[in-house]
Amino acid sequence: MSAAIQQRPAVRAGGTPSVVRLLVLATFVVILNETILINAIPRLMDSLRISEQSAQWVSTAFMLTMAAVIPVTGWFLQRVTTRQAYAIAMGVFLTGTALSAVAPSFEVLLAGRIVQAAGTAVMMPLLMTTLMIVVPEHDRGRVMGNVTLAISVAPALGPAVSGLILQVGSWRLLFVVVLPIAAVVTVLGLRKVDNISEPQVSSIDWLSVAVAALGFGGLVYGLSLFGEADGRVGLGIGIVIAGVAAIAVFVIRQLTLQRTGVPLMDLRTLGHRTYGLSLALMSIGFLAMLGSMILLPLYLQNLRGLSPLQTGLLVMPGGLAMGLLGPAVGKVFDRFGSRPLVLPGSIGMVLALGGFTQVSMTMPYWQVLVLHALLMVSLAATFTPVFTLGMGALPPHLYSHGSSMLGTLQQVAAAFGTALVVTVMSARTRHLAADGVAAVPAQLSGMKLAFGVVAALALVTIIFAAKLPRRIASPA
Repeated sequence: MSAAIQQRPAVRAGGTPSVVRLLVLATFVVILNETILINAIPRLMDSLRISEQSAQWVSTAFMLTMAAVIPVTGWFLQRVTTRQAYAIAMGVFLTGTALSAVAPSFEVLLAGRIVQAAGTAVMMPLLMTTLMIVVPEHDRGRVMGNVTLAISVAPALGPAVSGLILQVGSWRLLFVVVLPIAAVVTVLGLRKVDNISEPQVSSIDWLSVAVAALGFGGLVYGLSLFGEADGRVGLGIGIVIAGVAAIAVFVIRQLTLQRTGVPLMDLRTLGHRTYGLSLALMSIGFLAMLGSMILLPLYLQNLRGLSPLQTGLLVMPGGLAMGLLGPAVGKVFDRFGSRPLVLPGSIGMVLALGGFTQVSMTMPYWQVLVLHALLMVSLAATFTPVFTLGMGALPPHLYSHGSSMLGTLQQVAAAFGTALVVTVMSARTRHLAADGVAAVPAQLSGMKLAFGVVAALALVTIIFAAKLPRRIASPA
């Protein structure tokens, strides 16, 4: 990344360094919170007397904050020491967790989630930067595989962990349980983490940061208003248009900075065809994953009457499969290339989402489990090869920009997906209810339509997958 993180060579060979283990543990704890509230959405709606559109923002705001902060982390990590970065990131996360635990209203809870996300966004780049410095090059593949496994399992376990906790207490307990664990991890980390680079003076274009946040945030927020009462649709359209305009300004600003300075995101990465295809495929995959993770608890709890624990256990096999298949997928990719993985994975994703369009009040639970597992396994077969192909298609000087853009758009796509499915479901439900349809059939029809919209978007991934090369040659 910067000169600051290149000053020290790898300092340890063999086993995984303890500093990396601690950073992995800390990152696991904070990333778990990205999805831990998904299973609690029905409980939040009842406790705080809010609608689906409002409740989904406890996840959407988290993701959008991550998207806004991730591009800034490269600059931030250059200006502070490793210990300072760790202390600040975990301190911010602990503050957000405590605020969420005692939140007297939905607005305060939302603020707490935003603060949580700001700390979370720093941990992944800090972990990856530290790993690249302290782990010898010949050992990085093994360590990176273990890191990827841990980080993949975290969001997958979120609904299951929350289901268990919600079985014995209120949604506030989700934060109360996390708080002491995160505090212990923070103290242990500060005792073990050493400074592996010196701070460097660097600059950042804050206008780009502000315009990007307004653009992506406005786009998703405007979309979420479409599902509200008719009087807010016009406001939603206006905010969406403003968001698109802000994104256009962001693009123009980056193109200008590419010629005269240092862009926040170097858009020349998009000039590499394989990277562009990979970026689009990964974004749609995250949209589908988070969209389904929002809809399933609403279906299983609100319509089928399952408890949060039962819901979490039902979706846990698929989530665990996604994380645990990571190393095996990597080995298959190394041996056979992307084609045996990405194309079947894309097709499996469409089939699973298409199957969810047939949800009903009598669908056997084993079918729900199988469809969810198929979706998660398909995503596992897709993400690792696509990420490797996309980053491998870039020249080394664009690695940091490619990684930053990929991380940012993944979060934006996930936030967009949650807002999209809830908006489609709510709009359809409200329309049918106005025509005299009973509440349960109306909501079920809304869920089917929402799954159908996501399945239609996922069809595009098959085209992208077919265009990806089996392997990537070293860029010129």
